[in-house]
Amino acid sequence: MNNRTYNTITAPYGLWMAVFIIAPLAIVAYYALTDAAGHFSLSNITQLTLYTDTIFRSIWFGLVATVLCLVTAYPLAYIFSKTKASTQTVLVMLIMIPMWMNFILRTYAIMVLFEDTGIINHALQSIGLSPLHLINTSGAVIFGMVYNYVPFMVLPLYTTMTKLDYKFIEAGRDLGANGFQIFKDVMIPLTKPGIISGVTMVFVPSVSTFYISQKLGGGRYTLIGDVIEMQFQTAYNYHLGASISLLLMIFILVCLAVMNRFGDAEEGMVV
Repeated sequence: MNNRTYNTITAPYGLWMAVFIIAPLAIVAYYALTDAAGHFSLSNITQLTLYTDTIFRSIWFGLVATVLCLVTAYPLAYIFSKTKASTQTVLVMLIMIPMWMNFILRTYAIMVLFEDTGIINHALQSIGLSPLHLINTSGAVIFGMVYNYVPFMVLPLYTTMTKLDYKFIEAGRDLGANGFQIFKDVMIPLTKPGIISGVTMVFVPSVSTFYISQKLGGGRYTLIGDVIEMQFQTAYNYHLGASISLLLMIFILVCLAVMNRFGDAEEGMVV
């Protein structure tokens, strides 16, 4: 393929990136670093200190949700990978079904379950137990994150585990390693790529989410995504909203870079 043909093929993709990726990022950066008069200003950046608690809350909720997704998804992915091919297809489809539904509908489904007069409390009262206050709590917000994002953890882990050479596990058993040692020294290193991919795919949207916290938290647990939406939709402070968005993008890029670097280092150690 000569250069002229290559340029002709890649030109549409370059145009698409310029219009839908580079231009929006440039607009966000412009609004973040200017004031209402269009002059260069760092005042929007300095105002970010007002949202320190919100930023740390978002990171904390994202970390907790990511850990819970990993703890839930790892054994599920292992079970999936050990079943026969036809069963694997059905199990993976069951995991993916929630992803095919609208995000808002999934969140409303959790609300129906968790409300004080919802299905769970109705079931508890029917067997003589006291109802639980589940909605508008931090636990409800984190559960919503886990429910919505756990498929993004299961799929990369499942893909990695289906490609594992289980001879390494058998070799570990032959050498006298117990189950915990095999899991720690064999399974974890071999499934590291799936873990890193899953953690990235769950943590990034968890930190930046806003709808889940509004509906399941009742507005009591404001996250960074809520602040950004409020600045654009309610306060009409595009400059502050853009500065928060820019901070979030930088944080996400740093996280991705660290995860990729960590993944490369671990891969080198395994090899």
